[in-house]
Amino acid sequence: MPFSSCNPSCNSTSLRRSFASAVALLSMVFAVTVVAPATSEYSSTCSAQGIAQLPTRDQGNGDQGNNATELPQDPAAVLAVVGQSRILLGDVIEKVDARIKEGLKQANTTVPEEQLREIRLGLVRQELVQLIRSKTMRELFLLEQVATQTAEKRREISKMMDQRAREMFREGELKKLQEVHETEDLAKIDAILRKQGSSIAARQRNFTDAMLGHMYMRSKIDQDPEVTLAEINQYYLSHQEEFSHAAQARWEQLSALFAKHPSMDETQGAITEMGREAFYGGSPTFAPVAKQKSEEPFASDGGLHGWTNRGALASQAIEDQVFSIPLNEMSEVIRDDDGLHIVRVLERKPAGVTPLGDVQDKIRETLKKQKIAKAEQKMIREMEKRVPIWTRFPDDMPGSMPLPESMMGDQPLPSTADNSVNPDEIPRAASKGLLRGLLR
Repeated sequence: MPFSSCNPSCNSTSLRRSFASAVALLSMVFAVTVVAPATSEYSSTCSAQGIAQLPTRDQGNGDQGNNATELPQDPAAVLAVVGQSRILLGDVIEKVDARIKEGLKQANTTVPEEQLREIRLGLVRQELVQLIRSKTMRELFLLEQVATQTAEKRREISKMMDQRAREMFREGELKKLQEVHETEDLAKIDAILRKQGSSIAARQRNFTDAMLGHMYMRSKIDQDPEVTLAEINQYYLSHQEEFSHAAQARWEQLSALFAKHPSMDETQGAITEMGREAFYGGSPTFAPVAKQKSEEPFASDGGLHGWTNRGALASQAIEDQVFSIPLNEMSEVIRDDDGLHIVRVLERKPAGVTPLGDVQDKIRETLKKQKIAKAEQKMIREMEKRVPIWTRFPDDMPGSMPLPESMMGDQPLPSTADNSVNPDEIPRAASKGLLRGLLR
C-alpha cells in the first residue's frame, strides 16, 4: 500500500590542529563521535607524590606537556592508574584497531599513516576515559566494603568479589555469547571476539568492573526518587509540544490494486464485489472480506488500520475520506494512483493536547530518570575526587594527575599480584593524603 501509518588541549598548537583534522576525518570515514576532552584547569585530588613519586597535577610531566602525544608500542605499557588498578595499552588497543579496520573497510578507503596515528590516539583516549570511569566506580565499591580492613584483608575480599563476578559472567554473559555464536567452543568464540577487538578475558574484565560499578551506583543513588505533582505539572506545561497530537483515525479498508488486474473494468469489478459482500453480509464488517479478497498490506489483519496521524498517509485521496466521512459508514469507491478502495472509519480523535491525567505516569517516569541521571553525574564528579587517578592524558579527566615517565613502560608497579597497587607500600609521609582519600 502506498502509505504508512505511521580537544584535546595540548601545549602544542600543531597537535591541536592534528587532532582537529583527525576528528574531521573520523566523522567522514568512521561515522563516530570523538569528544574533545575538557580543557579547564583543576586542582589535584590529593597532594601525595605517591607511587614512585607520582607528580601532582600542577607539576606537569616534563617537557612533553600534560598529555602524551604518541602511543607506546608495548601493549603492557601503562596508560593510567586508578586507585589500586592500572589500565594497560593492551586493554584498549585491540578494540580501537578493530574499529579503525572496520571503518576503513566500510568506507573502502585508505588513510595516510600520520593521520591514522592521530585517529588511533584519539580513539584510545576516548576508550581510556570510559575505562577510567568504570575502574573508578569499581575502586569505590571495593573501598566501601573493605575500608577499615588491613591491606591483606582488602586483597582477600577483592579476590573473592572478583571470583563471584567471574562466576556470574560464566553463568550469564558467557552463555549468551555461546548462544549468539552458536557454539560452546570457547576458543572459537575468543577468536571471533579478537577479530572484533575484544576477547573473552576482556569481556570478563569489563563485566566485572561494570557489575561492581553498577552495584556502587545503586548503593549510593536512590533508584526511586520522589517526584511531586508540582514537578509533573511544571514539566507538562513546559513541554506542551511533546503532548500535542495531530488528528487521528482508525479504519477498515478494502482495496483492489491496478497492478493486480489487467484492466480498469476488472479492477472496478473486484472492488464492487468486495463492497457488496461487506455491505450485504448483515452488517458492514470488512474483516472476513478483507482477509479473503482485499489486496492491500493490511488485508491479513482484516483491513484494520490502527491509530494514524493526519498527514501520515501517502494517499491523499484516502486521507481526505478517512478524516471527513461519518463514522461507521462505508465510503464511496476512492480512486488513487494505486487502485480503488473502500473505507469505513471506526474512530477519530481531533487534534489537541493530551490531558495531563493521561500522561502523568509517563512524566513521572521521565522525571525519575532525569533525577537518577543527575545524581549519577554528580556522583561521578565526586568519585573522581575521592579516587586518585594518574593518566597519560590528564586533560581528558578533570581532577586527574599526569602519569610519570617512570611508570609509562611495562616495568611493574610496586604491587602485589593481579596488577594492583598496594597502598601499604607507599611511603607514609608522602602518601598520607592519598591513603586518606582511599580509605575513608
